[in-house]
Amino acid sequence: MSKFIVSLSPHAHGTDSVERNMYGVIIALVPALLVSLYYFGIGSAVVLATSVAACVFFEWAISKYLMKREPSISDGSAILTGLLLAFNLPSNLPIWIIIIGAFVAIGIGKMTFGGLGCNPFNPALVGRCFLLVSFPAQMTSWPLVGQLAKYTDAETGATPLYLMKLAIKEGDASYLDQLPDSLSLLLGNVANGGAGTIGEICALALLIGLVYMLWKKIITWHIPVSIIATVFVLCGLLHLANPIYANPVSEILSGGLMLGAIFMATDYVTSPMTHKGQILYGVCIGLLTVIIRNWGSYPEGMSFAILIMNAFTPLINTYIKPKRFGEVIK
Repeated sequence: MSKFIVSLSPHAHGTDSVERNMYGVIIALVPALLVSLYYFGIGSAVVLATSVAACVFFEWAISKYLMKREPSISDGSAILTGLLLAFNLPSNLPIWIIIIGAFVAIGIGKMTFGGLGCNPFNPALVGRCFLLVSFPAQMTSWPLVGQLAKYTDAETGATPLYLMKLAIKEGDASYLDQLPDSLSLLLGNVANGGAGTIGEICALALLIGLVYMLWKKIITWHIPVSIIATVFVLCGLLHLANPIYANPVSEILSGGLMLGAIFMATDYVTSPMTHKGQILYGVCIGLLTVIIRNWGSYPEGMSFAILIMNAFTPLINTYIKPKRFGEVIK
């Protein structure tokens, strides 16, 4: 019979749990969710409902019938994956494509590796990048804001990131004159142009979510701040060197940078454990994002940058470790 050894008092009791953190992130996403419904209406509602329902169903079905274990959909992780996947999709994406993305996110990105806590890559980004490569036309069709009653027949337009890419490709800084001002990008009031995915429309709503998660100590500042600071510095240097590169404020407030830095890169399972490792991780994500955005084929590079650095997380954890309790520094 094994003995259960308990140390002397006092004892500390932590209130953290998987459920608490998952639902905490879901609450932090509510401002961005409400803004997406305000700007995209029925299209946003269809994408969100389909993605969440499909992710929950696939996790339940795979757990019960393939892995032969009790489904754990009540912990909120499947709901969170569904929300994050939906936030990375345009509001006019057909339902059948959303379902495929949910299957890839849960079935391949998560359950193939054993489920929650075992996946090396962010499941929502696995689903998103699979759809982006498989259905590039549908995934890069960006509806104009304000078409609340329209879904698949919504009018589309060019996003700020597309204009930035066009300015670099043509070597003509005048394309940047068509960019919305910084306040419009912050609030999501992008008129006469495509707004991007439903979750990246309003940077202010995402920042409110960041403040909430920092307040509740769900995440720390190290990853989001290091990503945003790296992009700001590098894009500022590029802009000073050549005006065909957009100013750093527009770069930060455009596309999925805020969404990725705050909600995707901070995933517990796929990010480093130490604060030093998280800063290195964030700096590398910011660097890769700038490289892909400015010299890659895609206007957006955040999703690919995070997935690439997900692969390096075990290496970072191996070489950047916390000091052992009582260890003497030589």
